[in-house]
Amino acid sequence: MDDSLETKIKHLIVESLMLDDVNPDDIEDEAPLFVEGLGLDSIDALELAMAIHKEFGVRTSAEDERNREIFYSVKSLADFVRSEQANAE
Repeated sequence: MDDSLETKIKHLIVESLMLDDVNPDDIEDEAPLFVEGLGLDSIDALELAMAIHKEFGVRTSAEDERNREIFYSVKSLADFVRSEQANAE
């Protein structure tokens, strides 16, 4: 199994949002997660934000204007996690 951060995030999305009909391997790194793509909504975004905080120790703020960019795709989430973890060191 691929242990990349992107792969971990895909599994986290499927598990934390209970997307039983979605295979993590079928989620494309740069595909949109909201509306088109996986079709997630704002409630899913909150659940995902909490799961990412719990799993990776990074958090977003509801007021952060970058949230739409951060949660756009698996790749953008992975970039955010890497950046936040690097800033914390």
